[in-house]
Amino acid sequence: MTTLPDRPNTALIVLDVQRGVVEGAVGRDSVVANIATLVDRARRARTPVVWIQHADDHLVEGSDAWQYVPELVRRSREPLVHKHYGDAFEETTLEAELAKAAVGRLVVVGAQTDECIRSTIHGAFVRGYDVTLVADAHTTEDLTEWGAPPPELVIAHTNLYWGEHTAPGRTAAVVETSGVSFSA
Repeated sequence: MTTLPDRPNTALIVLDVQRGVVEGAVGRDSVVANIATLVDRARRARTPVVWIQHADDHLVEGSDAWQYVPELVRRSREPLVHKHYGDAFEETTLEAELAKAAVGRLVVVGAQTDECIRSTIHGAFVRGYDVTLVADAHTTEDLTEWGAPPPELVIAHTNLYWGEHTAPGRTAAVVETSGVSFSA
């Protein structure tokens, strides 16, 4: 149902699962395991897997913290998109990569729920993509000392409101890893 013409394909977007990003994230190991499961399933289904890697003053490009977690290994033919903003579409090659693969539907996983996940799912949706957030394959760290809710509640709230998100001609959905389908 995407509003993007001639874009029947789906892509798995693996967002910022970098050592320094998920180091203190709630449920880190189970989330990374779910993402690994989805990467394997996407590859078997010949669904594009697009890797997003963030860099900024606190996450320095080339540093150990900037590297993807060792449990997730990108294949050389899978696109790697470097970003400097929360929304993975802002000043990146993501849109071009998705257009090349005729992708109009995104399955999104990664970190951090309250920043880059939210920014990217909203950014995709307003650009015309159908967006599925995988409920048990995104996470965030504890930011309660700065006034944020506990991370479990941030994740639960994001899953709740994204499942109810609507707009003409596009779909938003939230599913568990076990329910992800890479078919249209």
